[in-house]
Amino acid sequence: MYQLNFSEQSLAEMDKLDIYARLHLIEQLSSLSDQAFKGQGGNLPKIQRDGVSFFRIKINSFRAYLEPRADGQLFCHYILPQHTLSDFVFRSKLPISEEQMIEQHSSFWKYVDSLRKK
Repeated sequence: MYQLNFSEQSLAEMDKLDIYARLHLIEQLSSLSDQAFKGQGGNLPKIQRDGVSFFRIKINSFRAYLEPRADGQLFCHYILPQHTLSDFVFRSKLPISEEQMIEQHSSFWKYVDSLRKK
């Protein structure tokens, strides 16, 4: 059993969900065992990025990128909506900053449009 921790990006994405979707997401993440991350028996895809091993889990219409740590923590770095540019860029290991990932989110462009209309 892991202690589940979230990055600021993950928490922000979870804040957009209703309480039941949020609880379901947390339940799915907290139910992961060591076996999901181990060698050949592991059933989660592994991605190497910037020297960190991320594991990807699909939960409903989201993709969570996790890092199991030696101290018993399971750190959720990113929660990204499926079929988005941000998810594709992360999986493809393309160079992109967190600011660029934010720009790709539709709410960013709605905000920019609202400023233009004022």
